[in-house]
Order: sequence, then C-alpha cells, then structure tokens
Amino acid sequence: MKIRGYASATDPGRRRRQNEDSYVVQPPLFAVADGMGGAQAGEIASRLAAAALSEGTAHAEGDEARVDELIQEANRRVYQRSNEDAATSGMGTTVTVALVGDKTVTIGHVGDSRAYLIRNGRLEQLTQDHSLVAELVRSGKLSPEEAETHPQRSVITRVLGTDPAVDVDTFTIQTGDGDLFLLCSDGLSSMVDDQTILDAVEAHRRDLQRAAKVLVEAANRRGGEDNITVVFFEVGDELEETKQMPAVEDQNGSGSEDEDTLTGLAVPPGLESVGARHRADDWVMEGEAPEEEYAQEPRPARRGRRRRHLMLAVTALAVLAAVAGLALWGFASAHFVGARPDGRVAVYQGVPWNLGGSVHLYREVYVSPLYTAQLTQRERQRLFDHSLVSLNDARAKLRPYEAEASP
Repeated sequence: MKIRGYASATDPGRRRRQNEDSYVVQPPLFAVADGMGGAQAGEIASRLAAAALSEGTAHAEGDEARVDELIQEANRRVYQRSNEDAATSGMGTTVTVALVGDKTVTIGHVGDSRAYLIRNGRLEQLTQDHSLVAELVRSGKLSPEEAETHPQRSVITRVLGTDPAVDVDTFTIQTGDGDLFLLCSDGLSSMVDDQTILDAVEAHRRDLQRAAKVLVEAANRRGGEDNITVVFFEVGDELEETKQMPAVEDQNGSGSEDEDTLTGLAVPPGLESVGARHRADDWVMEGEAPEEEYAQEPRPARRGRRRRHLMLAVTALAVLAAVAGLALWGFASAHFVGARPDGRVAVYQGVPWNLGGSVHLYREVYVSPLYTAQLTQRERQRLFDHSLVSLNDARAKLRPYEAEASP
C-alpha cells in the first residue's frame, strides 16, 4: 500500500492572533499538534513536539511501540523546556500522529485533536477526545448536544508536557485501496460537523489541497474561534505523483488569499425572502381600512381597555424584575468548580451556562495550581459535576487534591 497523495492547511482563525498549531507532513509520518499555554508558550510546545516527531521519522516503522516512543520523546522535550524556562511553565500540546506501514496506519493520540477515516463515502472518527466534556458524554452525564455549548468544552484532560511521561492511546488500522485519512486540530472539529466535513471531502476528492482549504474556510465562516489545522493523506495500491511539502509547518497568516471567508456582505440564506414577505405585509396593511367594529367603538370603552392593558404590562414588568433580582442573587451566591482553557482548575461564580459565543453566566474567582491532567478520571467526575455551592465549599472540595498534588 502506497501513499498516493497528501495535503495540508493551517490558519489562526478569526479570534486568535497567534497560531499555536503545528503539523508534520513527512511521509510515512503525519501529525497535528495544538499548543496551549500563556503568551506564546503554546506555539513553543507544539513546535517542540512537531520537531521531535519529524526527527524521529528517519527510522520510523509502522508499529505501535515506535509511535509511543516518538510521542514520549516529544513529551520529554516539552516537559523539560517547561521546567527550565519560567516563561513557558505550564505549557502543553495535544498531538495526533499517523504512521503509514505496508498495509496499515498506526495512530498515536494525546488530547483533543482528531484522526478520521473516510472510506466508501463514510466518515469515521478514529480517536477519542481526551477532554472533560468527552468524559462527561461517555459517562452519560452530558448529551452530545449539551457538550457542544458546554462552558468547559475546550478543557483537555491529557496533554503533552505536564508530566515526565504521558499515557498515549495507540492502535492500528488495516488499510484498503483509496482510504483517506484526516488529522485536524479541534479548531476544525469544534466548528464544523461531520456531515459538512464529509461533503467537502467528497466534493473535492481529486484535489486534496482544495478540500483542506475549503474546510478551513468553513470553520472560519462558523466563527473561527480557534486555530485550524487540516492534514490529509490517501493510501492505495497504485502510486500516484505526490507533491513534496515542508516537514514541519506552522502559519500565522490569514489563510486562503483568493477567497475571503468572512466578508460580512452576504445575506444569510432565507433572509431575502423574509424581508420580502415583511414588505408585502406592510403594503397590504397600508391598503386596508380600519375594521368597522373597532372604528365605531365608544371612546370610554376604548380608554378602559387601554387601562387594563397598562395594568397587565406593569404587573408583567414587576414579575420580570422580581425574577431578575432572584437570578442575580442566585448568581452572586452560586459557585462551581470548573477548568480554564489552559487546563488549570478554577472556581467560578454564577451558573455553568453559555448563551452563545462569548456570552456566559459565570466569572472566574479563584485559580488553583492544580491541572486537570493531574487528576484521575474518577476525580474529575467528582470535581466537575457542576453542583452549585458556596465559594467556601467549592474551595474546600479542591483542597485535598491540591495538597496531594503539591510537591
């Protein structure tokens, strides 16, 4: 089985100034790394991991032990730099690696970047996310729909760089002619659903570079809330000409230069028809005469009805004000344990709800030295149940874990 073609694209997205993603396209090895950390530490972490993987491809063979070894070396470099350089303390990176063998592809995975297989017109997610919401979904505490808007949906539970060794998921896929593999950071998978990904791939199957750009553009059109990286490679019985690409790549540009993915000039589908419908309604209303019954209603009766309407409106406003007051009181007294995007455990005031985009009903009031990756899955389930308690009770829940993790 040969590598018949490959392609890649990366973009900082619409919300981030810096691209902290890196990727490796060095056949037979392909990888995506999504960095995390303050300042530019995330970029440093992903680059260190990508460089370690790239250097290790010279003697790479498609077995799980070798893939684990490559990722452990990447973890060692990130961990060492994080401990030696205070400016990068606490940094980390995800990594998803694919190593192509004779008739196999071996996957190594840490974090929430993903590997997909497109075969016979179907898209299959090969990796399981090492994230808080993924654990909650697998345990039945959250539905997949709830996970999409969960406040901690970007919190990673396993990452390179936080410990001297890392637990790596490795497995091997038997390949068939025409199998197409997709590696991506969560900047794609959190913005674009599986069906849209499959449709884009099927529409541009003969031009993988175009397919990669289309997916980046789709993620940006849906908000581009994170860095976006896409890597494709296809395997088959017949060898086709492949285009050589850089071994390690990270990009902070604006992505595709020939198409603006967020012009702001296009009217959303269906809006024109709604506007036309409203204009037609206005025209009909202007041509109508007042209803005869209303026109002949005595003025005293009309004034009485207006008073009743006014009283009802005042009562409704009073009820809404009381509800709002109770809600504000509840938000002020309610606290829950959660986690920051960089993986640090934190206590939040309010309720764990997002109203969409960056609008949420909570604020950070305490940041723990504890990282989610330092907790076991059972400990995370106990801590992140989002039960609403007082600030003192929330801090008390954390203390035993903080004491155990402290050196």
